[in-house]
Amino acid sequence: MDNTLKIKEKLEKYLQDCELIINEPLKNHTTFKVGGTADLFAIPNNYEDIIAMINFCKKNQLKYYILGNGSNVLVRDGGFRGLIIKTSQLNDIKVQGEYLIAQCGAELKDVAKICTNNSMTGFEFASGIPGSIGGAIAMNAGAYNGEMKDVVEECVVIDNELNIKTLSKEELELSYRNSAIQKYGYIALEVKIKLDYGDNKLIEEKVQDLTNRREEKQPLEANSAGSTFKRAPGHYTGKLIQDSGLKGYSIGGAQISNKHAGFVINKGDASANDILNLIGHIQKVVKENYDVDLEPEVRIIGEE
Repeated sequence: MDNTLKIKEKLEKYLQDCELIINEPLKNHTTFKVGGTADLFAIPNNYEDIIAMINFCKKNQLKYYILGNGSNVLVRDGGFRGLIIKTSQLNDIKVQGEYLIAQCGAELKDVAKICTNNSMTGFEFASGIPGSIGGAIAMNAGAYNGEMKDVVEECVVIDNELNIKTLSKEELELSYRNSAIQKYGYIALEVKIKLDYGDNKLIEEKVQDLTNRREEKQPLEANSAGSTFKRAPGHYTGKLIQDSGLKGYSIGGAQISNKHAGFVINKGDASANDILNLIGHIQKVVKENYDVDLEPEVRIIGEE
């Protein structure tokens, strides 16, 4: 604690408008609602403070992690020895003609709502995806035959030299659940998407239809990180798990959803270790049954 307090006091001198918190429970900042504490936790209000924090971490060999809405992250029970930078306050969204520009911390549901209110079509696929637009562009999030690569025009990032630069759609190298942001360790700051104008009633109807389909098929009422695994080439991952007889299977407080086998959920009292053990069990059984290697889509951080 004494060393963490010293680091906190030293780092605060470099920041303009950002409070640092010691030993923040990360279960309060992820949709899985599990995990230990972060030694240091910050919610910056500007890009300059993000750069200052990362520069400090690099110079002082301090680990850091950029956290959006926490909807695709599993924090281990031992917590995070370093600095968590949460982008939730960087959430400005504005419309400029056929373009919409959103800061990294803007939630996808809020971006989708503004698109609908302005009769902009093309972003309906993302209306029910949990998470922030920064995380969505980093992993090229998608659903119902739509992906971020279909609408993105460009993205402002912090590169590895801590310079702010703009990447074109081509430079983003968007592919299935991947991008140049992940590949090179960049940090998304702003996303610019290009959309068409359409009939507001039809846009609303499409959003409602996708919402109904999600509610019918996915365990939205439960604490989870969305789809637990990436799509296995040539297979439907949820079907592989279901056909392996695992639907509803539990380890501790973690369970494979009875509603959709592609989702691991926290029944309310799960530990991160329960979830990790269940993920490992699923991988083992599916490998034995179908010789398919399942790769987690959820990002796993922290200490055992």
